[in-house]
Amino acid sequence: MSDKIALIVGAGPAGLTAAYELVTRTDIKPIIFEADIQVGGISKTVNYKGNRIDIGGHRFFSKSDRVMNWWAKVLPLEAGVGEGAESITVSYQNKSREIDARQAGADPEQTDEVMLVRSRVSRILFGRKFYDYPIKFAPRTFANLGIGRSLTIFASYGRARLFPIKPELTLEDFVINRFGKTLYETFFEKYTEKVWGVPCAEIPADWGAQRIKGVSISGLIRHALGKLKPRRASISQKEVETSLIERFLYPKHGPGQLWETVARNITDAGGELHFNTRVVGVNHDGGRITSVEIERDGKRETIAGDMVFSSMPIQELISGWMPAAPASVRAVSDGLTYRDFITVGVLLKQVTLGQGAQAHNLAERLPDNWIYVQESDVKVGRLQLFNNWSPYLVADPATIWMGLEYFVNEADEFWQTDDTKIIEFATKELKQLGVSQPEDLLDAVVVRTKKAYPAYFGSYDKFDQIQNYVMQFENLYCVGRNGMHRYNNQDHSILTAMVAVDGIAQGRDLRRAMWDVNTEQDYHEGK
Repeated sequence: MSDKIALIVGAGPAGLTAAYELVTRTDIKPIIFEADIQVGGISKTVNYKGNRIDIGGHRFFSKSDRVMNWWAKVLPLEAGVGEGAESITVSYQNKSREIDARQAGADPEQTDEVMLVRSRVSRILFGRKFYDYPIKFAPRTFANLGIGRSLTIFASYGRARLFPIKPELTLEDFVINRFGKTLYETFFEKYTEKVWGVPCAEIPADWGAQRIKGVSISGLIRHALGKLKPRRASISQKEVETSLIERFLYPKHGPGQLWETVARNITDAGGELHFNTRVVGVNHDGGRITSVEIERDGKRETIAGDMVFSSMPIQELISGWMPAAPASVRAVSDGLTYRDFITVGVLLKQVTLGQGAQAHNLAERLPDNWIYVQESDVKVGRLQLFNNWSPYLVADPATIWMGLEYFVNEADEFWQTDDTKIIEFATKELKQLGVSQPEDLLDAVVVRTKKAYPAYFGSYDKFDQIQNYVMQFENLYCVGRNGMHRYNNQDHSILTAMVAVDGIAQGRDLRRAMWDVNTEQDYHEGK
């Protein structure tokens, strides 16, 4: 290695990808500072007594061939997948390779180093009835809705298409114009307000442009018709809206397993990784970052480096700037808002919700990866069924390991409530929804995640001031969800780091292209 050092703030997907790309493609040594005790950021896996929690749920799929190929290199695909097909096609830069679905790959019963191929099932719970997610035009949907509401939905959609809201300023406007007011109020409004804590009428329309683009009633009809045609088994699925993807990759022990493997590869190749180390300051000379200030074990140190990759919340980055950033930039940074996240992991003897009272296992009764709770009488926003993500996430397969997801703010009373009371509250909501009874609870744990969702309101409409300012520092690379204050999927965060290292390896400034990765509409998940 050369004497060059890259200081990397955060060991989430973006930070670890940057470090891995540097250590494998350049002679620059990465030194990673992680405030937590484990890697992965919000893509980590929390292990509670052998039961593993996937924070927020991470389906491993991407329209980027490069990312799909990268994942397959880190963890080999499991053997015997393909549902009778001879091979699975994985595309890469307009080229494809065939993986033998019957023989090639790793056996999850024999090794932990394996990427599973899992089926995707997500549904909406509304009026204590299940609806496919995304909504499908199927007899069951109309039977659940009833004739009256079904006719109202189509009439409302017709009005929206004939007389769209103009100008389209809010998320409410955006969704109504594409689905009609009745469908918006039925399946979108309450859940979205749970997630963000504000009415949809106060969220800018460009949130919808980034997260919902491409999903429409006409698109759902085309997808339903397209499913009538036979297809080859493929996990690349580049032409399918991501909300409609029905198969995905998933590490045997959850997303954190992949990032733990990447971290090992980095340190084995000479990189450094420091846990319990928080970056609290960034020193600069006006055009370059010269060093960062870290705190660990109660002590503060100054660490010099040739370049900095920052995936920490950009609000914290700017607040630690030394000398301080201009007042106008600080004002925008201080005005950025976030949504925090609580997962209540509950271990249950059984569930009472779902099909078939005589069902012998969870997959028969509730096949879902997660369930969107569109019910206004409960606080929980989603239910995750970890058994269905990977059976290896659960210590005892005879039990049911479920996550109740609550979207909150750090200042909320609920966030600050004692864990025992939160578990009691979650148990009551499970009973209220008909999921389980209090006596079914075997164990539970509360996991809090700060700044899980960077929000597109507050001062976000002036974010270009921050972006233009940090671009003045030629050796600073802001990457990942919080590093760029973008509601990225995991693959977007990976791509930002890859593009940044592309520029370094090629001796080119690709930072503008790095920012453009996040606004490329094709990469965003539809809702």
